Amino acid sequence: MQRCLTLTLAWHSRLLLRKQIASVRCHQSAAMSSLLINQPKYSWLKELGLSEDNLGVYNGSWGGSGEVVTSYCPANNEPIARVTQATLAEYEETVQKAREAWKVWADIPAPKRGEIVRQIGDALRKKIKVLGSLVSLEMGKIYVEGVGEVQEYVDVCDYAVGLSRMIGGPILPSERPGHALLEQWNPVGLVGIITAFNFPVAVYGWNNAIALTCGNVCLWKGAPTTPLTSVAVTKIVAEVLEQNNLPGAICSMTCGGADIGTAMAKDERVDLLSFTGSTHVGKHVAMMVQERFGRKLLELGGNNAIIVFEDADLNLVVPSAVFASVGTAGQRCTTTRRLILHESVHDKVVERVAKAYKQVRIGDPWDPSTLYGPLHTIQAVEQYLAAIEQAKQQGGTVVCGGKVMDRPGNYVEPTIITGLPHDAPIVHTETFVPILYVLKFNTEEEAFAWNNEVKQGLSSSIFTKDLGRVFRWMGPKGSDCGIVNVNIPTSGAEIGGAFGVHVLQDICSPLHLRLISAKKLRPWLSCENVSVATRTGGTGPTQNASFSGVSW
Repeated sequence: MQRCLTLTLAWHSRLLLRKQIASVRCHQSAAMSSLLINQPKYSWLKELGLSEDNLGVYNGSWGGSGEVVTSYCPANNEPIARVTQATLAEYEETVQKAREAWKVWADIPAPKRGEIVRQIGDALRKKIKVLGSLVSLEMGKIYVEGVGEVQEYVDVCDYAVGLSRMIGGPILPSERPGHALLEQWNPVGLVGIITAFNFPVAVYGWNNAIALTCGNVCLWKGAPTTPLTSVAVTKIVAEVLEQNNLPGAICSMTCGGADIGTAMAKDERVDLLSFTGSTHVGKHVAMMVQERFGRKLLELGGNNAIIVFEDADLNLVVPSAVFASVGTAGQRCTTTRRLILHESVHDKVVERVAKAYKQVRIGDPWDPSTLYGPLHTIQAVEQYLAAIEQAKQQGGTVVCGGKVMDRPGNYVEPTIITGLPHDAPIVHTETFVPILYVLKFNTEEEAFAWNNEVKQGLSSSIFTKDLGRVFRWMGPKGSDCGIVNVNIPTSGAEIGGAFGVHVLQDICSPLHLRLISAKKLRPWLSCENVSVATRTGGTGPTQNASFSGVSW
């Protein structure tokens, strides 16, 4: 009977998915007048300079003659508006204009560059609500997260303004008499920025604000499924540059697919390539950049774990685990995907987390009471169903969720699965959906080992009151992740701190703001040792969603 019920539920979810795919195809063939931008409810889109058809290339002037793509709303799979992407010829033109613009930008003193970045932050502040609404509409995250993402770009701008007066290098003792050894940091040149769908504003902001402050120019390729956000953000930034009589190509943009991304990775004129996305694609990007001995920054997967010990405060654990696993519908690189529980608290925590899951308010991302929206694409829904089937085949039990929801849009139930071994293949696979695998452990040693055994080591967290365990967790035999948390969830990060996966510089950054600030600058600068002969005695050169209403 149980097997029959399981097969029936799986068939029902597949049937719903097929109906939704058919509905999407129907929407895709809809008439021009059905675009959301033409409906009064969405007239605010025009405040961002958007229209039915939008040009997807900016290099000081707007253009685009490549493939026309339609952006869809994940909450209802209805078309929003269209964007004309870049051709490879337009990419070539944009790179040339960006490199010419660098000659102007690099000559501007760093504090003056910081002033431009400050103005970008202020311009974003003025459009924060409407731009946050667009993020929610096009990506699918709830409204407060959309606004919070724009706020993060604003915060990074503020942070970068301060850094603009801190760029420098030490004066080092020289082994040669009458000499001073100076360490000077210079901009790298053209920075290519490839961003992912899940944070279509914030990730660009992290890169753009710091790169500009350091004297670099930027070429942005956003995700192909969030092109309207890329266009809207670029319009805001371009207006600031134009008002200051600066070349718009300082912040260029080319909307496009894999062809543009591949061109950026292989292009020797792109002095640094920053890529945010899946581990699978990131591996290919890294190989293409390495083949030309280029510089790269990769922000890829995160199969993140929360470890809960027997002495943990469960009133902290339960809301933290729920928020970190269902926030953004499980589509953060810092989402909690593994909940590793001590055997003494396992059953109690599972019961309480499952109870909270059932109270999570699912629905319209623009409704202030909604805590959980849709997945970004129909393809993500397919990945969700496939992962659940694999988990069942490998011995897992679905405690909560597990089904596609019978409503318009890409909605699935947040899911908890227990009973899997820690090294089950599906547990070691980062599926970018709201599935939480719950594991049971006995000793500290095995819990730490299980945290570290997956290939994607971005964020990690333990809940304990044992101070000795906290320091072991933070030490060389503890978590091997770039972000190590104690008694807080895995999701999120501080803009002034290290953020990375198995990167020595990030892992070893000291907890001192000035030193962290210096390390934040280094990827965007190249160092030169300058030996200067001097006279003896001379002087040298000078917001997350609130889970209120959920009982834990």
